[in-house]
Formats: sequence, structure tokens, C-alpha cells
Amino acid sequence: MKKPKISVIGVGYVGLCTAVAFASKGYTVTASDVDAEKAAKINQGIPPFHEPALQEKLKATIQNGNLKCLANRTEQAVSETDLTFVAVGTPSKPDGSIDLQYIEAASHDIGKALQQKNAYHLTIIKSTVIPGTTQNTVKPILEKESKKKCGADFGLCMNPEFLRQGSAFQDTMHADRIVIGAHDKKSGDTLENVYKDFYSTHTTPIIRTTLSTAELIKYASNAMLATKISFINTIANVCEKIPSADVKTVATAMGLDKRIGPLFLDAGLDYGGSCFPKDVKALISCSKTFGYYPELLEAVENVNKTQPLKAVQLCKQQLGNLKGKSIAILGLAFKPNTDDMREARVTPIIHQLLKEGANVTAYDPAAIPTAKTIFNNKIQYANSTIECLKNADCCIIVTEWDEFKKLKPED
Repeated sequence: MKKPKISVIGVGYVGLCTAVAFASKGYTVTASDVDAEKAAKINQGIPPFHEPALQEKLKATIQNGNLKCLANRTEQAVSETDLTFVAVGTPSKPDGSIDLQYIEAASHDIGKALQQKNAYHLTIIKSTVIPGTTQNTVKPILEKESKKKCGADFGLCMNPEFLRQGSAFQDTMHADRIVIGAHDKKSGDTLENVYKDFYSTHTTPIIRTTLSTAELIKYASNAMLATKISFINTIANVCEKIPSADVKTVATAMGLDKRIGPLFLDAGLDYGGSCFPKDVKALISCSKTFGYYPELLEAVENVNKTQPLKAVQLCKQQLGNLKGKSIAILGLAFKPNTDDMREARVTPIIHQLLKEGANVTAYDPAAIPTAKTIFNNKIQYANSTIECLKNADCCIIVTEWDEFKKLKPED
């Protein structure tokens, strides 16, 4: 099969990993992003975020000419290619619903480019959007701008991503499943053939379904994982009240049950990041618009809100009044192997510690530059674990970086 030329709109975690993955497999890829500085960095082989294994592949695909990144030139990227992945952000609004302005803007630009094209072109939405968005928002914009008919003149698919930050590139290269929501058979067949070529060396399950089902699969998957995290943290809170009850043993035994499995059963400060909090809120909001009140998801979110502050409560149990006390924070990113602090559990912890009058010193292998944009000079920043722990009255380990796992009590 002749490899189609690919464009990717938006080069955040999903977009850049998608672009580099296809380019590394020999596809010609043109990316575009509204951020000119980000595009320039990518063209120099420098990813704009910390993600293991990505920089080496990015540099190689830029050097061999398989990948280039344009600055805010969506129409050009579409005009030069055969299919387009849309991976722009869908941030939360204050009420929990998602902001579709970037999806809409990309759709307008793609539609304008389609008007000038004679050949069939497939548009694939990878951004996380609520059920009905691809059909009721993206499709009408594409048809209006292009003056063409979806399903006849151009194709449309919804293809959610299931990447984990910290292993996003590897997850792209070795996906455990591919979900294709197709507007019509030709659209679905076109994208399925691309993925069969991409994953030609190993079998990756491909699920074919409707646009709305594909959209919901992403939300349901993330909500389920968030539920497991909030559940085990609820059990941890119960264990604290029961003499000699150990949540780690409870979780290990639960995880051996094949119906449950061991993943996402590590009790701690609950979930953060760019996906779980946003997606749970969006699913709650979406459910309510369809007339259903999702009590379980509301409970999951409530646990997530309250769990981080339990770390501060434990400090107070040990130290009493925290005013003037030195508290060491190990880990700032919402998870290891990333510098992302969006919805990081450490943020409410630090804010509460500062409110209590504590002196906070923090260390993270990757996220200190990000933290400085959030906390400025309100806290101190250490250059190593040992420096962070020096003269500390108490330590809170927030992020499970490997180097923190090696710490001993005497450290």
C-alpha cells in the first residue's frame, strides 16, 4: 500500500507523539500548531515537554525529512496531505463542560482547505470530545466551509487516544487497541488500512463503531480508571480507622482477582493530570445534559478533591502547628516521567501548607521549571532529593519517581 501523506493539527502530547510515530514508520508528516515558538523547537528536534524516548525519534524524523512543523498554517498542512489528525486541546469550562473553540477553529481551517482539494481527504478527530461533537459540530463546519458532502467528497472519523503521559510515545507505537468511530464505511476502511500498515509487525485489536460510541469509549475508560483510584483511596481511609489494617495488602489481594486486576490500585493522593479530572467532570456535565445524574462519578470527583489534603492532616498530626515548620515536598509533576503539573495533587497541598504558615522546599527531577510558573518564589526549590530533605521537619512524597522509591528511612 502506498503510504498516505499525513497532517497533524496540534502538537501537544497526543499530536506530537502521533506525528513522530508515523514519521518514524516512513510516513511523510506535516504538523501545524498555533504556537510558533513550539513549532520552531520541534523543527530543531526539541520536544516542548518531557516525554521519555520522544526526543531521539523526533530528532531523527526531522533530520531525515519525514516530519516538519508549520506555525499556524492548518490550511497548508491539509492541502499537502491525504489525511489529517486533529489533536487540539479541549479544556474544561468552569461548569465542567469542555471548550470546543480549538476544535471549531481547526474544523473551519480544514474545511477551507478541503474546498480547494479535488482528491478525497480523511479528517480524524483524536481530541477528547463529548459524544455528538464529531457528528454535530465538526461535520457541519467541514461541510459548510468546503461546500462538499461528508461521506462522498471527504471522510470523517473519531479515533480516541489512550496514551499515558510518561510513556506516551511507547503507547503510540504499541497500542493495546485502536478504536475507530466512522461516519461511513469508506472513512472507517481508509483509517483501518492505515493502522494495519502502521502495526504490520504485530496484531493490534481494531474496534469499529459509530462516532458517538468512539467518543464515549474514551470518557468511559478514563472514568473507570479514576473510579479505581478513588475507590482504593476510600479503602485506605477506612484502613486508617481499623487497627492493623493494611491497605497495601488489601490492594495486592484484590489485584490478584482477575476480574479486578492490579493496575490503578495504589492508594495515595488520588488522580491528577490533564485527562482524568477534566474527563470525569466532562462526563458528569454531559450526562446531566442528557437527563441523567451520575451519582457514582460525583462521588469519585469528591474523593479526588478531598484526598490530597489528608497529607497535610498527617503532617499536623505529627508536628502540631505547622507555622514555621520546614516541609519537604518530593515530586511536583502529577505522575513520574513527565513535567506536566496540570491538576497535580501537589498544588492544593502546597497551597494549604503555605496557608498554615509552613516553609516549603520542593524537588522534582523534571517539573521544577513548571512549578516556578505556578508558585514563583512562594516556596524554595532544591536541586536534589538530599538537598530537599536537609533540615526538614516532615517530608511528603507526592510523585512516584524511581529515585524516591530508593529512599531509606535514615535518608
